[in-house]
Amino acid sequence: MRWKIAQWFEIRWWQRYLSGRDKEEYLTWKRNYWRAFLVRLDLHPQPGTTILDAGCGPAGIFSVLSECKLWAVDPLIESYEAKLPHFSKQDYPHVHFEENTVEQIDKKDAFDAVFCLNVINHVKDIDAAYDALVKSLKSGGILVLSIDSHNTGFFRWLFRRVPLDILHPYQYSLEEYEAALKSRGVNIDRVAHLKSGTLFDYYAIVGTKI
Repeated sequence: MRWKIAQWFEIRWWQRYLSGRDKEEYLTWKRNYWRAFLVRLDLHPQPGTTILDAGCGPAGIFSVLSECKLWAVDPLIESYEAKLPHFSKQDYPHVHFEENTVEQIDKKDAFDAVFCLNVINHVKDIDAAYDALVKSLKSGGILVLSIDSHNTGFFRWLFRRVPLDILHPYQYSLEEYEAALKSRGVNIDRVAHLKSGTLFDYYAIVGTKI
């Protein structure tokens, strides 16, 4: 039930966030953001690389990887197209879109790289989501996970017990995210601290499936 409520708030958050924003200006800004993100992590997907953008949102990293073979999955794909003028599947003919949850991605050894960006703590079943992401990667494939991580133990404890952050059903530390990947056979290659905040710091974890 909490996840369903979070999804209801999620689409409304996007509607408020994009209200009044020019489509092309926003998409140009977002594409520049993703290009800088890839450079910051020293990631350079080659043409023809098979890539999954899990929990892609209306302007995910799929938007800057046009030479790759792309699969973009999100449980709100149809809602984005119906309610957000900033997103249309027709704008991305190189992308295969699927409305689905991360947990229900049923691909085995299919992708050279999997991006799950600011999504994993939004899911309904985080363990099933981790399993699906790792399963979908080829051996030696790259998993890129970005997360908001609590920077104090007290607020992590508080948010786990009181749903003050309705959009994020899961509240974990950076070390807990890393441990979840390691336990599933992902070697942590590097961790980038992307942004500091009052309650959360924003990190990206890059790992390789063993």
